[in-house]
Amino acid sequence: MLFLPETLSILLLIVFPWAACGFSANGNGKGESEAHFQAARRQMVEEQLRQRNIRDERVLQAMATVPRHLFVPPAWRSQAYDDGPLPIGQEQTISQPYIVALMSESLHLKGSETVLEIGTGSGYQAAVLSVLTKKVYSIEIIPELAETARERLATLGYKNVEVIVGDGNKGWEPGSPYDAIMVTAAAPEIPPALIAQLAEGGQMVLPVEVGEEQHLLRLQKRDGKIIREDLGPVRFVPLVSGPKS
Repeated sequence: MLFLPETLSILLLIVFPWAACGFSANGNGKGESEAHFQAARRQMVEEQLRQRNIRDERVLQAMATVPRHLFVPPAWRSQAYDDGPLPIGQEQTISQPYIVALMSESLHLKGSETVLEIGTGSGYQAAVLSVLTKKVYSIEIIPELAETARERLATLGYKNVEVIVGDGNKGWEPGSPYDAIMVTAAAPEIPPALIAQLAEGGQMVLPVEVGEEQHLLRLQKRDGKIIREDLGPVRFVPLVSGPKS
């Protein structure tokens, strides 16, 4: 599978930060009603997700209810449901809706799982996961993003998400083992700590650098062994390691 919208949009954001979603540099996202955003969310689900073969009804329902526009800076809210990523500050992005749905669906969540997310960012993916699972631990290396996401998630009522400031490469051992792990930034290799913290029978989805590309992988742990499945090329911001100055 080739995810051209995600790849192209990220490249446009790097060169022209307002270009990926038709953003006007003077736009402020004001004036839209809640009804407008609800309609945009429904359209996103029908056109961007169902038509690209996202079939898990629980994932589709989560994407239809989590208010994505409240997880982006006010200046970008009018583009919140467009088919592409958006900047959230600190040189980070909120992923394309399709990628959020695809990664969520790829974990085959039933609702009773404890999940580790690496890369909280705005908190949007964590909010989607919170609807789909029992407990979410989300690690963010940039303290400012972590604090903003923590406050936003609490204000919006996502009470089963715990945001932790830390190095995602090391995972979060206190909450392990995890039924599922999601990594929302690309690493040159699969962090060994995450494999160790994945429960037997658990699944992990993450982007990994493969030569000059990044590929989205799904891993399953069976009898202590890791089975890999390549879900196709993607483009994510890099997974940062160590303290952020």
